[in-house]
Amino acid sequence: MELMGPADDNDEVEDAADLFRVIGRQVRLLRERAELTQRELGEQLGYSEDLIRSLERGRRTPQAEFLDAADERLGAGGLLRAAKEDVARAKARARVKHPTWFRSYAKLEADAVEVHEYGSHVIPGLLQTEAHARALFAMRKPLLDEATIEQRVASRLARQELLARWPAPIVTCIVEESVLRRPIGGEAVHKEQLETLLNLGQLRSLELQVMPTRRQEHAGMGGPFILLTPKSRPQVAYLEVQNISRLVTDPDEVRILAARYGSIRAQALTPSESLAAIKELLGEA
Repeated sequence: MELMGPADDNDEVEDAADLFRVIGRQVRLLRERAELTQRELGEQLGYSEDLIRSLERGRRTPQAEFLDAADERLGAGGLLRAAKEDVARAKARARVKHPTWFRSYAKLEADAVEVHEYGSHVIPGLLQTEAHARALFAMRKPLLDEATIEQRVASRLARQELLARWPAPIVTCIVEESVLRRPIGGEAVHKEQLETLLNLGQLRSLELQVMPTRRQEHAGMGGPFILLTPKSRPQVAYLEVQNISRLVTDPDEVRILAARYGSIRAQALTPSESLAAIKELLGEA
């Protein structure tokens, strides 16, 4: 079910352009206050007059080095320097382009108030390191080209902004022990991933649980799934296998999956037991 219109695909690009125009106007006002021409400012900072003109009109992306230098020369008091993180985030969002079959879910996830995921084959994307994600995309069959791999990695990392948002959403993840033992990307990448899981497990808004391989009863044998509660909307579920996805909105189907998730949580290790298990695996890595 497609829940988002095609026009939404350009939202991130437009947001970045708006930010660059605002920063450009700030640079122009500060330059004029300092009684400098575009050429004079460019000469003093080591940039061309044309570049300064383009930056002030929001047609060029303001780089971190420029914002630092302009902030100091124009006496902005940290105003321009403080925009560096916003520019970096805007650039990352503008680069993000999820596969078509994933976009409806990604849009809902970005504003979700609750996310509950059971991962039976891979570590949930919200918890993956950059190196781990890149290794997963690199081993895809048919092979992805390098540009697509980098695009998919950037998109996956951009999703993780959800974990740093405030108010923080409620996030729970259940991961199979066997998944945590598989050294995707090699030993160094695997070790970094386990360390990252330990750090994420300390977040108050995230509960991470491990499903032991030796469990004799397992309610999740039907495969991985995600329960998602968008802001001010009913809970939905997301299923994905072999790049074929389905967004479940039927209340009865969602209720069944929610009950199943509750059973899986009860069968898994507690959050504190899970962190201890990950520490033990880290010692083996």
